[in-house]
Amino acid sequence: MQEKKYRGVLVANAFLRTEKFTEHYEWLKTAAEKCSMDLALLSNSDLLFPLCSKRAAVGAELKQRVEAAALENDFVIYWDKDIPLGNMLQVCCRKQDVPVFNSLDSIAVCDNKYETYQKLWEWNQSCAEGEEIPILPTIAAPMTYPNVGYPDIGFLAPVLSALGLPVVIKECYGSFGQQVYLAATKEEAGKITRKLAGKPFLYQWYQKESSGRDVRLQVVGDKVIAAMYRFSESDFRANISNGGQMEQYFPTEEECSLAVRTARVLGLDFAGVDLLFTGEQADVVCEVNSNAHFKNIYTCTGVNTAEYIMEHIKDRLV
Repeated sequence: MQEKKYRGVLVANAFLRTEKFTEHYEWLKTAAEKCSMDLALLSNSDLLFPLCSKRAAVGAELKQRVEAAALENDFVIYWDKDIPLGNMLQVCCRKQDVPVFNSLDSIAVCDNKYETYQKLWEWNQSCAEGEEIPILPTIAAPMTYPNVGYPDIGFLAPVLSALGLPVVIKECYGSFGQQVYLAATKEEAGKITRKLAGKPFLYQWYQKESSGRDVRLQVVGDKVIAAMYRFSESDFRANISNGGQMEQYFPTEEECSLAVRTARVLGLDFAGVDLLFTGEQADVVCEVNSNAHFKNIYTCTGVNTAEYIMEHIKDRLV
């Protein structure tokens, strides 16, 4: 009996067209071919969807185009963070029992650093003994409006009393280590706080033992397929895009278990899980990336994440 050739679509952002992004799409497409699967590319700008009354005929062609993406494919890989348009595609896919990898719900949670931590915190409140996911003490900044700012930053004193100095201040949305700051004094913390007024951001414990170093564990399905140690001699952030260096890392069983459990709790089929050190072992979750770039980890380890992702999807479809 001839094996079914699955057909899928990869949704990417229409406006991120530099090689840093597009090469990952090509890797996924090539990996799909190796698995005897077809993978077409679709942009988020192709997903325009009219919300209107049920009987209204407004934008019928737009709606049909999104519905066709579900009707004509066996799976969708959503490699973007356009949540509103992606949600409409996911609604259409669920009607046809077409799986979306990763789900929009999980992508949205991981896109917001505070929501990621909130989800992990909620898990920790009721999980079984030994299943807890260690996280850094974190406090969300109170919301204000861009045109109002923070006329009074009296709230900062109890934050610094709880978290101490230095303190890490992060915008809730950001990638590649950008939008992450370190305040050594209360004056610096105040300056950054006023600068970020109107944006969602958080305050976080500074893990001194892990300053300038972390571990990225690449999770696909229920296993860690590769890992790299990232380090910087000039910055508290270890991201490669900020000048950090990398080398292959061989995680312990406990580190792998933590990364896989974290991805599972967040509902992810694949993810890059970043762990911080408290000593010799990386055992605290820092951040989770639902659409982690994998070129660096390939360069470092020789492991092609794209192939593992496509094999995982094919296993899910069979």
